[in-house]
Formats: sequence, C-alpha cells, structure tokens
Amino acid sequence: MFQFIQHQTDLNNFLSIMDQNSIYGLDTEFIKVDTLWPKLGVFQINVADQVYLLDGTTLDLSGFWKKIFTAQLNVFHACGEDIDLIYHYAQDKSLSNVFDTQVGMSFLGHGLQVSYQNALKQMLNVDIDKDQTRSDWLARPLSPEQLNYAANDVLYIMALAQKVRSELQEKHLLDFAQEDCRNLTYEIGQETPLTLLYQDVGNYRHSRRELMQLQQLAVWREQMVKALNQPRSFILKNSSMIDLVEKNPKNHFQLCNIKDIRQNILREHGKTILDLLKFLPAQEEWPLRMARPIRHSSKEIGNKVDAVIQNVVNETMVPKEVLLRKKWLNAVYQHVVSGRAEQDLPNYLLGWRYELLTKPLIQVLHADQQYLSTQMKIAQ
Repeated sequence: MFQFIQHQTDLNNFLSIMDQNSIYGLDTEFIKVDTLWPKLGVFQINVADQVYLLDGTTLDLSGFWKKIFTAQLNVFHACGEDIDLIYHYAQDKSLSNVFDTQVGMSFLGHGLQVSYQNALKQMLNVDIDKDQTRSDWLARPLSPEQLNYAANDVLYIMALAQKVRSELQEKHLLDFAQEDCRNLTYEIGQETPLTLLYQDVGNYRHSRRELMQLQQLAVWREQMVKALNQPRSFILKNSSMIDLVEKNPKNHFQLCNIKDIRQNILREHGKTILDLLKFLPAQEEWPLRMARPIRHSSKEIGNKVDAVIQNVVNETMVPKEVLLRKKWLNAVYQHVVSGRAEQDLPNYLLGWRYELLTKPLIQVLHADQQYLSTQMKIAQ
C-alpha cells in the first residue's frame, strides 16, 4: 500500500521515480507546539497512484525539494501549513505550481475550509479515519496506525483533484481557482515588513501614540521569536500587546496586571517592555491612524458596494465568500482613503477580479466623500 523511506539510498532511488512523473499529491505531518518553525516528521507523496512516506527526521531532502519546485503540478488539500514548512526547509519561497483541492472546492460552493475527510466523503464517497491527527510524528518507531493514517492522506488526493478540476472546468472556474492557488502560495511566502507588523494587532480606535508603541512591541517580539524559535504567543500575545498600550503601565507592579502576560517574560524582559512603551521616536514618525472598518461607511455607499459584489457573484457563479474576503474589502477601503498605488493591493484583487470587481468597487468608494473626509481627519 505504501513504502516508508528512511535511508538515503532508498530516497535516491525514489527521486528517480519522481523523474518519470511530475504530478504529485502531497501532504506533511509535523510538530509545531513550542516552536516558531515546524519540525517535519513525515512527508507523504503520491506518485502515479503509489504512496511513499519520507522520514523527515533522518533524510537529507535537498534533492526532493528541487523536484517539488520543478514539478508540473503539486496537489495539496489545505496547503497553507505544508507550503510554510516547504519554504522553511527548502529555503525557497517561490512555489507556484500548486493546486489546492480545498481552494478548488470553495469555488464549487463547499465553503472556505472543507476538511480533507469531508472533501473525500462529499466528492468521492470515501471514508477515512482522522484519529492520529495529534500523534507525535517525531517519535520513532512510528506505529502501523500512524503510517496508515499518513498514507491515507495522499492515497485519494489525485482522484479528488481530478474530480474537483473537472467540475471547475465545467463551470469555467478552473483558471480562477488556479490563479487563487498561485496567489495563496505567493502570500504564504511574503513576510510583513517589521515596521508594519503592528497593523495585524492594532485597530482604528488606537491613537497614533498607541500605534507607535504597538509598532515597537511588534518589532521586538518578532526579533525575539526568530532568535529563540518560539511561537509569538510565548513572548507576547496580541491581547497582551493591546492591553499594554491601552493601560500604558509605568512600573513593574502595573505591568504585572497586564492581560495574559507570562511570568518568565515579566522577569526577564519587564524593563525592556516598559522602555518600549516609554521611549518613542519624534511624533512626526508615528504611524497614521488606521481607517475605520467598512461598516462605518454611509448606508447608501454600503448598499452600492453590496450591489457590485452581488452582480459579480451572479455573473461568475463564484460564491460570495470566495469572491471577496473581508480583509480584501478593507484593503480596498484603505487604498481609497490613503491614495496608495493599486499595485499595493493584495494580488487577489489585481488578477481576474480586477476588471470584474476591484475597479468598480474603487469607483463606488471614491464617491463616498463623507466617509473619505472623515478618515482624512482621523488619520492626522
């Protein structure tokens, strides 16, 4: 049913098999509990309907990564964490030859996050067990149950992809879905500039001073997690960062009352955190206020925005939640408010969606003079 490869000579033989077929079904099993970067346990691959399990704890996979990047097509289901792992281990963030069956199924109306188990049931009427999800994939030897579980994760993926792609083709949505897959793998490889990390934590309610404090905390946290290879929540949770800037503690006693802050962080880095809150650059260097959410726009404009979106849904038959995510719509609002260049918009909005959706939305929002003038005042 599958071959478990643990020795380098066997891997070299397998790489020759990969040369004979360049369409692969892929999945990974890893541990990422107390680290920033994942630890690979097993890499599963389906080549010409044969399943191979590669031991991530013993093998040098540098040759394998090259095959993946030069493949005709790599098929995944819910590829986000898998791609992140590949980028980390391969030290290359340019994988564009991916088809994600979860993305494909979202275009077919199955929701944004259909599980692999449900996907197989709905599309192929196949049942698989998911009882080993939280196994220790770094332990050796792996149990027969673990190995069978890992093999099942790619055993049916090529048949699933064929069914999904066929239905997408019938609805003239395959090119759209394929482009979204490329955008997804590109997005996973992008690192937010250090000075903009605060935007993932702050909101429109925060003053420019608070945003400056958040920026300094976010930069420090990112430097810490990369130096220590620890999850961000181990250093400071987002909730703690917000509480810090809103309460603005002046001493260690006040710092101890901050929400969700860890005792070891207080002991080892309490003074640093207080200094980050206290010592700020000149006021002209502080970030501008963030735009209010789209719900604060006028009702008339909100209705026009909804009408544009619904027209595209009717025209393309792309489900609304797939067509436009909330964060993309917020990005359009930010673009209109700040007057930034269109190329700064998410890639999703610049491809097949641009003429259909993005351009009409920008035109509608530019007409909301009351919202725009309010935002300009708030940003100052």
